Amino acid sequence: MSEDHAQAVEQVAEDVKDIKLENGTAPGAANGTPSKNDDSVIPFKDAFKMFSKFGDPKSDGRQITLSQSDKWMKQAKVIDGKKITTTDTAIHFKKLKSVKLGLEDYQKFLEDLAKSKKVELEEIKKKLTTCGQPGVSTHLTKSAAAAAAVDRLTDTTKYTGSHKQRFDEAGKGKGIAGRKELVDNSGYVTGYQHKDSYNKSH
Repeated sequence: MSEDHAQAVEQVAEDVKDIKLENGTAPGAANGTPSKNDDSVIPFKDAFKMFSKFGDPKSDGRQITLSQSDKWMKQAKVIDGKKITTTDTAIHFKKLKSVKLGLEDYQKFLEDLAKSKKVELEEIKKKLTTCGQPGVSTHLTKSAAAAAAVDRLTDTTKYTGSHKQRFDEAGKGKGIAGRKELVDNSGYVTGYQHKDSYNKSH
């Protein structure tokens, strides 16, 4: 009985080893050194399933749409707006004459796209499997230029016209007084600069 138990344990260990090799997450390459990217790499099949479900709660994860594919490629920086654009992906996606593509057809789509744009297929796949889960991008960081742009656009001292009237000198909003012209019942005409100065000068 103990011999059978030992064999069962060995079989489970072998199965786990095979699964790891299949997913490309085996602890180490041919030379026995562990890969640095093992933790962040998602098997292509699993990544395909996650992105094919993204934004579509009814999807079973077996087929992906063009918009889901573009979302995936943008997050993975495959679509960069220069070498590969959404126009390129749309052309090659529609060549397969289907609104949704299964895993096998999607691989063909990637091969066709890579060949057309003279990009290595493995390079595209590497980016697609290391970009993280949908909506969680490891590549997006707030650049100094973006921060400077936000600061510039929110600097109230540079506002002009009616927008300038909505803030005081300290940059604090005036509320309704800054958005509406409130009626002045003081008896002076609009724009008169010397209000309440008559008694002081006479």
